[in-house]
Amino acid sequence: MNFSDSKDESLLSLWESVRRQVFADRANGGRSRFVGANLRAYAELLRSEMDRRQLNYAPINWSE
Repeated sequence: MNFSDSKDESLLSLWESVRRQVFADRANGGRSRFVGANLRAYAELLRSEMDRRQLNYAPINWSE
């Protein structure tokens, strides 16, 4: 997936959506209903583009 044409605000919004999904999984006892390998790969692409643009964002703690 290529995010190079996306606006900064869109990237940050997508990132927050992933963070909410991770939080929802934790709230459900960590049963990984939302979070899986595909979401992690997607988040890594987002993170890479946000880093390239030097955007400020809250990291996702995948281990909790």
